[in-house]
Amino acid sequence: MKKSLSSVLCALVFGIAAVLMSTAASATNGYFADGFGVNDQGLAGAGVALPQDTLDAAVNPANMAFIGNRYDLGIAFFNPNRQYTVTGNPSGFPGTFGLAPGTVKSSTDWFIIPSLGANWMLNSDSSAGVSIFGNGGMNTDYKTNTFGGSSPTGVDLSQLFVAPTYARKLAPQHAVGITPILAYQKFEAKGLQAFGGFSSDPTNLTNNGYDTSYGYGARIGYQGEIVPSLNLGVSYQSKIYMSKLHKYAGLFAEEGAFDIPSNWTIGLAYKTTPALTLLFDVQQINYSEIKSINNPLLPNLAPGNLGTSNGAGFGWKDMTIYKLGAQWKSSEQWTWRAGYSHGKQPIPDSEVLFNILAPGVIEDHVTVGCTTAVNKSQDLNFALTRAFSHSVTGPNPLEAPGQQTIELKMDQWQIALGYSWKY
Repeated sequence: MKKSLSSVLCALVFGIAAVLMSTAASATNGYFADGFGVNDQGLAGAGVALPQDTLDAAVNPANMAFIGNRYDLGIAFFNPNRQYTVTGNPSGFPGTFGLAPGTVKSSTDWFIIPSLGANWMLNSDSSAGVSIFGNGGMNTDYKTNTFGGSSPTGVDLSQLFVAPTYARKLAPQHAVGITPILAYQKFEAKGLQAFGGFSSDPTNLTNNGYDTSYGYGARIGYQGEIVPSLNLGVSYQSKIYMSKLHKYAGLFAEEGAFDIPSNWTIGLAYKTTPALTLLFDVQQINYSEIKSINNPLLPNLAPGNLGTSNGAGFGWKDMTIYKLGAQWKSSEQWTWRAGYSHGKQPIPDSEVLFNILAPGVIEDHVTVGCTTAVNKSQDLNFALTRAFSHSVTGPNPLEAPGQQTIELKMDQWQIALGYSWKY
């Protein structure tokens, strides 16, 4: 037992290091991942009311009371294809901010995102576990001086969460759970020198390498059978309060503040037959809580204002995402999954200029996945996600009216593989 526990702890430490060293990319629902854990990803992120594996703590900690003793390890290969297109020549008028016309694609096409978790049943009614995962992030890497600064131009945001969980059954088919969340993020911006005159702290605006911050928050959840064969899941995550990114105090509002917004999910899992379960989730992401994300470019982009409380941000709106999933256990060895999610992307057409850096415009995902049982205690898991191409087009707000338009465009692929050990 001691040897087994030591091995698990070593694996968790190694996993933390692996996630820290990995670079996340422009994610799916804004910059939030569409799903956590390979099984959840096969259902397009639906599953707040369906216990699956130890990454459930990222969706609903109450589910952990029903999954038993197990370990899960996953790795995702993520391919976001992002680009912007400028149409129209710069006017050259004094006080305007024209961009070079043409289409520019971001490089760095593939990213590796690991995840892992463990759950231990303390007794028949309660469990303790830990989940370690990333939250996508934002990444652009344009090999141009897009804004007239240095080349390359872009940003890189990665986020890591360590989530210990306690869950307890209130009755045989009802449970609650709580997950304190410890968060880490790193950020870098390049090529933004042209905004120096707008910044309250130009030396902490761009090209300062990576900066890191740490924070905390919590998620709570409930899951239970409300009528025979129909389960309800409800989960809420608080805002995660992060320390400031001081190297970018002249870029982000509130002197480098970049907290993580609160979000909630509610959903149903209906077992139509013993083998088939249908899922429907609704998720809300409250981007408007975070000034560095929600503040609009204009009129907030004023001389000396970037980085202040009212400094310009990305202008993102809140997102509501609808998720459908189906899970079919065709035999003792095979389980099959499919899912679809849709959410109106958060970027208004008036905010396309700054969002060249963060073109989180994806709206629709289709997923498939499966699990095959190697034996009674071990499973292999697979999920494939296709995020369909979507674009947002709007005027360059710092040019003469009608002079230039900017189109942001992205599509994504993701392949996820996982291993589960139950004991």
